[in-house]
Amino acid sequence: MMEARPAVDDAALGREALAVLEANWTGTGTVPAPGLYPHQWSWDSAFVVIGLARHRPDRARDELLSLLRGQWATGMVPHIVFHTREAYFPGPSVWRSQEHAAAPRVLTSGLTSPPLHALALWWLYRHTGDVAFVRRTYPALVAQHAYLSAARDLGGAGLAAIVHPWESGMDDSPSWDDALAALPATRLGHRNVELAERHPQSDHDRYVWLAMSYRDAGYRAEYLRDEHPFAIEDPMFNGIWLASCQALAELAPLAGADPAPHVERAERIRHALLDRLWDGCFYARDLRADRLIRVCTVGAFGPLLDPGLPGDHLRAALDVLESARFMGATGYPVPSCEIRAAQFDRTRYWRGPSWVNTNWLLRRAAAVHSLDHLGRQLANGTLRLVRQAGFRECFDPFDGSGRGCRDFSWSAALTLDLLADTVGE
Repeated sequence: MMEARPAVDDAALGREALAVLEANWTGTGTVPAPGLYPHQWSWDSAFVVIGLARHRPDRARDELLSLLRGQWATGMVPHIVFHTREAYFPGPSVWRSQEHAAAPRVLTSGLTSPPLHALALWWLYRHTGDVAFVRRTYPALVAQHAYLSAARDLGGAGLAAIVHPWESGMDDSPSWDDALAALPATRLGHRNVELAERHPQSDHDRYVWLAMSYRDAGYRAEYLRDEHPFAIEDPMFNGIWLASCQALAELAPLAGADPAPHVERAERIRHALLDRLWDGCFYARDLRADRLIRVCTVGAFGPLLDPGLPGDHLRAALDVLESARFMGATGYPVPSCEIRAAQFDRTRYWRGPSWVNTNWLLRRAAAVHSLDHLGRQLANGTLRLVRQAGFRECFDPFDGSGRGCRDFSWSAALTLDLLADTVGE
């Protein structure tokens, strides 16, 4: 049943969202939620920057700078920057970033995450006009994109491969099931919390084994290319990368740089997405098994962030999104897995629940293509979720009840952005 929650107007909801972000601020960065997530997560921070751009631009700037303190000399932006030593597993003693010459002084993980940061910088510039901050941070984001091109194009066609489910930001997606099942069985036995909503222990052990295998190989790009057993081209990760390339192209003149390399990279990603991941829907590709992973998840709609997506592909993807496979059969947007799939589970992370961040990305895609009605559906449906259940980590797509952590930062931050855009609608 839906949790009881007093009705709040937009102004009160905005104040609540800002209070959540203030409470989750550590003095150097924003944690995703109190308790379970005690460090700075990269993808989460990008959404916090977006949400604060119009309300606390000073804090948005600090958030991005705090994250970029963790950037490696290779250009890799890690998926976690640690604020304390061992408050989370796997923590710094597992990743051992301090043993690697390319790592920064601050302790980090050895994986990356969806490269939303250039789009977040563009969003901040769009609402502040802060050219000086663009000039300050632009080189770091260029280096991030160069890393993805140099070290993660494992298929050789221009797409970045994720080498761990955690890099997708959609940890428990059914898109990773077969690749995980192909890994050796292992028992490590440590996790932060036992929740039926999360992946089973056997999967968690494989997640940690994958991370340690990469660590033990010295975080080398050559190992990823030649030996690492998990390598997947994900449409959401690459759709976000394409959008961030386009953002860098727009920001480049402000930094006194040439936009052409970013435009060219975006075009290469677009062609590769269409050539390698499209078959009536965008699917992830398992590079080790050399096949598409034929389960349609919310990740399928990441390429809609591209304003240059051909019209026939756009219409076909929208047909899937608005059909009974996704938005057409649920009360709230957007389930994280198509509901007719055998893997769909409305209670388990990224296997069914709706998330504010992917709803925001799809609303951004709707804006890119001037799909005003769809944009309003996504914004209003998302705001209904948080009004009714609070700033939860994710939500049941049928009844709107909250799941996972409370006071979740990206849910609060993106609520601020949605409220700012829906005033007067």
